[in-house]
Amino acid sequence: MQQVRAVIARSVGAPVEVATINVPDPGPGEAVVEVQACGVCHTDLHYREGGINDEFPFLLGHEAAGVVEAVGEGVENVAPGDFVVLNWRAVCGNCRACDRGEPWYCFATFNASQKMTLEDGTELSPALGIGAFAEKTLVHSGQCTKVDASADPAAVGLLGCGVMAGLGAAINTGQVTRGQSVAVIGCGGVGAAAVAGARLAGAAKVIAVDLDDRKLDRAKRLGATHTVNGAETDPVDAIQQLTGGFGADVVIDAVGRPETWKQAFYARDLAGTVVLVGVPTPEMEVPDIPLLDFFGRGGSLKSSWYGDCLPSRDFPMLVDLYQQGRLDLDAFVSERIALDEVEKAFDRMHHGDVLRSVVVF
Repeated sequence: MQQVRAVIARSVGAPVEVATINVPDPGPGEAVVEVQACGVCHTDLHYREGGINDEFPFLLGHEAAGVVEAVGEGVENVAPGDFVVLNWRAVCGNCRACDRGEPWYCFATFNASQKMTLEDGTELSPALGIGAFAEKTLVHSGQCTKVDASADPAAVGLLGCGVMAGLGAAINTGQVTRGQSVAVIGCGGVGAAAVAGARLAGAAKVIAVDLDDRKLDRAKRLGATHTVNGAETDPVDAIQQLTGGFGADVVIDAVGRPETWKQAFYARDLAGTVVLVGVPTPEMEVPDIPLLDFFGRGGSLKSSWYGDCLPSRDFPMLVDLYQQGRLDLDAFVSERIALDEVEKAFDRMHHGDVLRSVVVF
């Protein structure tokens, strides 16, 4: 066991703090990773606010990249010295989803068996089974995906959650193809990544929708061909006008509220696709839409878990595209901060000042 500095949330709504934690040596199937960078994601704030569960204290952080320091018995996919991006869906390979060739839907994903603890032995709940606002963290080896070691950890670590969720919503779930029209509602980190994914897939028209002109400007730099400020113009009307009166082939809701989902539903073309990647809260319900409209418009209504990604397939490919200059992951890194600046980063994120603040070690 070794001791490292880490960011923890002790109780609902309380400011996070830097504390010393105990990291066990890796057991069977586990790995200890020396974290080099970890993005500040809105999910971490959800944990702090008690919006995920009440299993305090939490060890926050999950969008991370680093170097494998040690592995436990039976680990074959990574070795000490490997540069890896961490993921929170380590597939089992044996469940019914994996057996039918859809491991991105795995119903039995892995986390480390051992617990990291506070100095007094109090067990910590790592965010999304990772807990990477820490100098070192313990994970299941399946949560480690080896990638090009020359890549910038601050940029590629963001594939660990939000950027992959957005890219995958467009490429994997929405299956955007060359020449299609795509609209993205909500252009925070995930929505901006969906814009980049649509562009990467060859969409002819990419319409970014948000209430904040700063976010729309960032979306344009990432590939949006048109922008719509939803505070000034009805998004459904604007998207239809930009697509010949028909609506977009694929509409991605990166907000996850009933009103934005309804906008996405009516902003798509006949037989078009709606992708929900923004995460709703438990009390939210599907808006009142006539059942005949569901039937009459055809197409697909999908939700996207983690961009329906398979880390072993998608992470190395996307890092290669980044290294080739075809995917601008650097654009998502708004600032590089120290471990003790996470609380301030939550505030900047809340006010829309950044796409991602990234803790670097």
